[in-house]
Amino acid sequence: MTVASSSPPSRLGARGAEGARTKPKVRARERDGSGQGDGVLAAVFIAPAMLGFLVFLGWPTLRGIWLSFTRFNLLTPAEWVGLDNYIRMVNDPIFWGSLGVTVEYVIINIGVQTVSALAIAVLLQRLTQSAVLRSVVLTPYLMSNVVAGIVWLWILDTQLGIGNEIIGALGFDRIPFLADETWAIPTIALINVWRHVGYTALLLFAGLQAIPNDMYEAAKVDGASEWRMFWRITMPLLRPVLAVVLIMTVIGSFQVFDTVAVTTAGGPANATNVLQYYIYGSAFGRFQFGYASAMSVALLVVLSAITFIQYRLTRAGQTDLG
Repeated sequence: MTVASSSPPSRLGARGAEGARTKPKVRARERDGSGQGDGVLAAVFIAPAMLGFLVFLGWPTLRGIWLSFTRFNLLTPAEWVGLDNYIRMVNDPIFWGSLGVTVEYVIINIGVQTVSALAIAVLLQRLTQSAVLRSVVLTPYLMSNVVAGIVWLWILDTQLGIGNEIIGALGFDRIPFLADETWAIPTIALINVWRHVGYTALLLFAGLQAIPNDMYEAAKVDGASEWRMFWRITMPLLRPVLAVVLIMTVIGSFQVFDTVAVTTAGGPANATNVLQYYIYGSAFGRFQFGYASAMSVALLVVLSAITFIQYRLTRAGQTDLG
């Protein structure tokens, strides 16, 4: 009697059979929506930041808007006064003077800082890739605004500052940088330019790194100069990054406070009484928290409008890179 021998199934057939058995399970998992676990995990990671945002930004903003319609001095309950604080603000010459001083500071700071940072970033990208040099450029940013303000206050002191000592040694008259109405705001603006220009330059440098080097090489083959490549290649392709940097620096410039507080305290004769310092003085110096909140809301509206206009004009959400 002969027994019929059956050959074992091939490996390909086994794999096919196994795949046929596992496919329904994968589809079942997709139908069950088990992929939603990624969304839950993402929510868990986002929750601490969202909680901090709501506690330290969301709620204070809403409370500040409510306080802007009240008279509040911390000692008595808030009293609803409607639009009285806003009417007072419109008729307050010090408020408009502070806004004008702030705008002057922003124009000087943004103009000098943007041009200087762009020049430094282009030099870093076109001439050297040294990490040590980038660290040196960033060094002033590691210093706090208060420390930077105090150091420059000592350097620029009219009588004892080393800056004025050098000016006097060269045969020129000493300059009251922080004690003169004409010099005070430009001096404070340049102090902050010195501190922040390295950080701004590194942001622009990161944007330059995203521009393909092949474009520069092709332009060189065509005989383009460095100046022509800057205007025809660098500036158009850097526009989205430059737009975001401008939005960030404008918002930060409108919120200048600490440098003024440690150098001039709003003087001389309100020449450096920027809006943030006036708001601080109204709230914690005169305990007019309702009026200070109204000015803060006005500043929020101004910054929101400026940011929207900048975003639309600079087309920050678009890029010319293919």
